[in-house]
Amino acid sequence: MRNRSHRLVRYLLASLAAVFLFSIAAHAQSGSQQGAPNAQAAPASKRDLSGVWQLVGGDGGAQPIAPDEAMLPMTPWAKARFDAQKPGYGVRGAAGGNDPILQCDPIGFPRIMLMPTPNELVQMPNRVLQFWEREHEWRAIWTDGRTLPKDPDPSWYGYAIGHWEADDTFVVESTGFNDKTWLGPTGYPHSEEMRIVERYRRVDHDTLSYDMTITDPVAYTKPVVTPHRVMKLRPAGELSEQPCVWSQENEFAKRIRNPATPNPAK
Repeated sequence: MRNRSHRLVRYLLASLAAVFLFSIAAHAQSGSQQGAPNAQAAPASKRDLSGVWQLVGGDGGAQPIAPDEAMLPMTPWAKARFDAQKPGYGVRGAAGGNDPILQCDPIGFPRIMLMPTPNELVQMPNRVLQFWEREHEWRAIWTDGRTLPKDPDPSWYGYAIGHWEADDTFVVESTGFNDKTWLGPTGYPHSEEMRIVERYRRVDHDTLSYDMTITDPVAYTKPVVTPHRVMKLRPAGELSEQPCVWSQENEFAKRIRNPATPNPAK
């Protein structure tokens, strides 16, 4: 009887181990194919970006706006600001960082586009609304034919207008940003003269091709062309509420500001 029970226990353990290993392999295979074109995806709808989209390859918020070699020479004004920045994480991360988002200041645009959290595009007759899960932020992209304001009041997410090129590419132009945010976690600055052009091309039903060009003559000698990126549709996706809630007792915040802080979860 005892031997039979031992055999039954061994059988159950072996079965559970097999299921566990199979699930890991399936997850790894799914992850490796995440950014690959989907041969079975349906054709893209014409002039429609509606849906919840997720950046492929998001890496916990440490993704730079562009590799260092793609960042053009900074002006003396920008170089002085860059040298004063002390990122709390990423390739330049150090203790005591002064990254604005570590104090729950708005992450701002375009940095929010690099976060590993989804965004949702909602189309209306005269505008496209873009919502971000991160910080529960949003912006309006006006499509009623208006032009960019000549002297906009600076804000965290700027002022944006959009138009269609052909039936698959949505072009967004924006300006009116304040200079309080960074271009990614490495600390690259920008001025209130920054202008951004984005191109969203719907490759197929499940895929958005995303490109961005940043022009800021106060900070950079030429326009900065960021790397090509891809977003994938999440058909059943819903945005959750992720406000930034700052607390001096927040353990994650303390470890970011001082990596030597012990992690009580370990």
